[in-house]
Amino acid sequence: MAWVESIQRAIEYMEENMLEDITIESIAKQANVSPFHFQRTFSVLTECTVGDYIRRRRLTLVGKELLTTDAKIIDLAYKYGYDTPEAFSKAFRRQHGFNPSEARKHKGKLQSYNRLMIQVTLKGAEPMKYSVVEKGEFQIIGVKREFSSVGEDENVAGIPEFWEEVNGNGTSELLFQLNDGVVKGVLGVCGEVSEEQKKANVFEYWVATSHAGKVPEGMASLKLPASKWAVFEVHGPMPTAMQNAWKQIFSESFTSTGYEHAGTPEFELYTEEDPNSPDLYSEIWIPIK
Repeated sequence: MAWVESIQRAIEYMEENMLEDITIESIAKQANVSPFHFQRTFSVLTECTVGDYIRRRRLTLVGKELLTTDAKIIDLAYKYGYDTPEAFSKAFRRQHGFNPSEARKHKGKLQSYNRLMIQVTLKGAEPMKYSVVEKGEFQIIGVKREFSSVGEDENVAGIPEFWEEVNGNGTSELLFQLNDGVVKGVLGVCGEVSEEQKKANVFEYWVATSHAGKVPEGMASLKLPASKWAVFEVHGPMPTAMQNAWKQIFSESFTSTGYEHAGTPEFELYTEEDPNSPDLYSEIWIPIK
């Protein structure tokens, strides 16, 4: 339960500091994980980003104040972190469907988001099979692209488009040929996040394979550190099976096994089978400690 408790602790921290200028670094610190891994886990479990959660909660709270207090709208805008009344009005209208002044006159129904409570549901009828393996440091080669670490919509659309591109131009086929067998298959890897990338709120996503030899022209390389890995089986067509597996891992499997994320890159492993097959076999590799 430690993993779920740490996420809940971070949520409580957000709620207690909702009117402050809190950072993703300070939030992730409450869960004792890196900002990147906290944001990834949070979005998998809640289906929204940290930024979206804070924005929705602030606009829910300000809606309540508009109905129950006589505070000036401009004062509420500044109180809830908006630099200008115009920015506040635009955000309020996007969530609730009408302006703050109309809300004060009880025109329309407010869109309310309650504070999150992470709960664990044990689903014995849907067990996940996993093994624990140890690997020394190994090199991966492939192609990479940067994606936003705060805009979940970009990830949801952008990463599948990236896969379509490498599948269509022959890159993934070449990667299967270059695989050296240390880890069999083509990998989707969430790489390390540099200080510059943290400031820019981006992360690297790789389509790669394990390969100890020379790096081919047009590709890059990355060393994955020696680690103990929890390897989870995934069965079913892409991308639904993989998305469901991630949610089950973070909501159920990690809570029952007691493992913690080691904070180094994790990856998805894909075989040469038909990605639309209901019997497709894939894996998720998570570094653990």
